[in-house]
Amino acid sequence: MTDARTSTTGATTSTRTSTTPGTTPGAADSVTTGATTGATAGTAAGADWAAWQRSWDRQQEWYMPDREDRFRVMIDMVEALVGPAPRVLDLACGTGTITARLLARLPGATSTGVDLDPALLAIAEGTFEGDDRVTFVTADLKDPQWPARLPYDTYDAVLTATALHWLHSEPLAALYGRVADLVRDGGVFMNADHMIDETTPRINAAERAQRHTRMDQARAERAGGVLDWAQWWQLAAADPVLAGPTARRFEIYGEHAEGDTPSAAWHARVLRERGFGEARTVWCSPSDALVLALK
Repeated sequence: MTDARTSTTGATTSTRTSTTPGTTPGAADSVTTGATTGATAGTAAGADWAAWQRSWDRQQEWYMPDREDRFRVMIDMVEALVGPAPRVLDLACGTGTITARLLARLPGATSTGVDLDPALLAIAEGTFEGDDRVTFVTADLKDPQWPARLPYDTYDAVLTATALHWLHSEPLAALYGRVADLVRDGGVFMNADHMIDETTPRINAAERAQRHTRMDQARAERAGGVLDWAQWWQLAAADPVLAGPTARRFEIYGEHAEGDTPSAAWHARVLRERGFGEARTVWCSPSDALVLALK
């Protein structure tokens, strides 16, 4: 479930216009829901999937203003290490955020998205409907047998972002071993996520305080407010098309993430222990990092 944050459910009206960083009121973040009559470009099953993608991106950018930076570096490293037409596994793909950026940069790539979240998968499947470069698989990454559901035995690259912090350290280490089995020799794995160095508590506290101050400022600067994680899910829960998948999503995941956020050094060490030849950080912010492992 890419870009997961703490969450809560609730009901709102079936259409809502929000304002978020980088948008203007009533523009890019407006979502046409299944209650709207008539078909428009980019719609499927009554929903405007492009609008849902924009809404998800704006919500996530409020938490992570440097979000696109990690994706840029991720795709740069894919191209550098495995070429311009890779076979990619988008792990915990969510709405297909990584896949969209991958195909925009490397149109010769193919992508398999795997996730368990019914609502985010519905958006992903609607977005990429008809694109034969993209396949989606429903699977639980905590199930040891999940790789058997994939269409390929090996991949050039396995990519994930802001998702695996839903796992505790032990199941995450086990997952890294399964990922190592899926990456071909010479292939890569990359994880961009919250990676906290617990040896620097004062630095961590100062960074966290400043980040939340800036988030509050961004919200105050926008007259229509900013959709946060909980509000975004309230919007999805009220939509006729996404209401059912959203309800199932909360049955699966509950209200809050309860995983771990170990340091980048921990991730690199465990990836080497689980079968990768090299691993290190290739991008970082004060709170997040992108760790790359080479098979």
